[in-house]
Amino acid sequence: MNTDTPTLVPVDLGDRSYDIEIGPQALGRISSAIEAASSGARCAIITDTNVNAAHGDKLREYLDDAGIQHDTIEVQAGEKSKSWAVLQEVTDKILEYRLERSDLVLAFGGGVVGDLAGFAASIARRGMKFIQIPTSLLAQVDSSVGGKTGINSTHGKNLVGAFYQPSRVLIDLDILKTLSAREFRAGYAEVAKYGLIKYPEFFAFLEKNHGDVFSHGKALAEAIAKSCQAKAEIVAADETEKGQRALLNLGHTFGHALEGYTAYDGSRLVHGEGVAIGMMLAHQFSNRLNQCAMDDVNRVETHLKAVGLPTRIQDIPGELPSSETLMSFIAQDKKVKRGALTFILTNGIGKSYIADDVPPSEVSAFLTDQLDS
Repeated sequence: MNTDTPTLVPVDLGDRSYDIEIGPQALGRISSAIEAASSGARCAIITDTNVNAAHGDKLREYLDDAGIQHDTIEVQAGEKSKSWAVLQEVTDKILEYRLERSDLVLAFGGGVVGDLAGFAASIARRGMKFIQIPTSLLAQVDSSVGGKTGINSTHGKNLVGAFYQPSRVLIDLDILKTLSAREFRAGYAEVAKYGLIKYPEFFAFLEKNHGDVFSHGKALAEAIAKSCQAKAEIVAADETEKGQRALLNLGHTFGHALEGYTAYDGSRLVHGEGVAIGMMLAHQFSNRLNQCAMDDVNRVETHLKAVGLPTRIQDIPGELPSSETLMSFIAQDKKVKRGALTFILTNGIGKSYIADDVPPSEVSAFLTDQLDS
C-alpha cells in the first residue's frame, strides 16, 4: 500500500454512503471534505482538552486559510465527558453559536469525542451533518466508522444514543505519532478484534507484522485500511445491529462490564484494554463451553501479551470486582433481549458467532473461576 497518497474506503449505505479517507497529512484536506459535505457551511469543532492543545491550532489554521467560519467547543478529555450534562453543554453551544442545519459539526478527537459530537449532531436542529476526524487509533478503526453515537449512563456504557452516519471520516496517519504508547496499544485491541471476528488471515498478518505496526511502518496504514474495510463491510450489511453487526462487539460485553466497575476511570482501565481482556474472556468462555480449542485461546493470549495488552481481570490495578458486580453490568448490556444474555463467542480464530440465551449461571460461574485463578 502506498501511504503517500490517501486511500479511500467506501461505506455503502445507499444515499447515506460516505468515504473513509486514510493517509498522511489528511487534516490538510479538511476544507475539501467540508465543501463536499455542505458547501459554504460554518463549523463547530467539538474536541477535548488534550487534542485541542496538541492539534487544535493546526485545524483552525487550515479552516482560516480556506475562509471557513468556525467555533470551538472544548470538553474535558476522558470517558466521563460522555454524559448527559456534557451533551447538554455541547448542544447548547451549537445553538448559541447559531449554527444552522446546513452547517457542520467536526468531531475532532478520540472515541469519546466522536460518540459525543455525533450524538449532539444527531439531535441539534433535529439533525446536522458531521465529519469524523478521529485522532486515536481506536477511534480511527472503530468508533468513527459506522454511525454509532451516544453517551454513557449510570446503568452502563453507551446505553443512550443513536445510529447517525457521518458525511465523511478523515483519518490522518501523522496524528497517531503523538499518541502515548498506552493509547496506541489500546487502539490496537480493536485492530486485532477484526481478525478474531471473521478475518483469520488478517490476524495472521498482525501476528507477523505487529512490530511494524507499532513502529508506524507501512503495516500500520495497511492494518487501519483493512480494519476500516472490515467494519464498512459489516455495517453495510447490518447498519442498526439487528444481526451480524453484533459480531463487532466481540469482547465488549465483558469489557464494558469491567469499564463500568472501574467507573470509567482511565487511570485504571481504558476502553481498548477492557476490550483486550474481554476478548480473552470470550475465548476462554468459548473453550469452557467446548466451542473453541485451547490452542486458539493460547494464540490470542500470546499475541495480546506480545503487544503489551492486559489479558486478565487481575491486570486491572486496584480492588477486584465480584462476579455478582460484573453480572449486574452485563445484565444491562445493549444486546440483552427480554432478559436473556447474548454473547459474541467463537469457534476459533476468525470464527465468531452470536450466542443467544446464554445461561447467566454459566457466565457467573465462569467469572467466579476467573477471579479465583
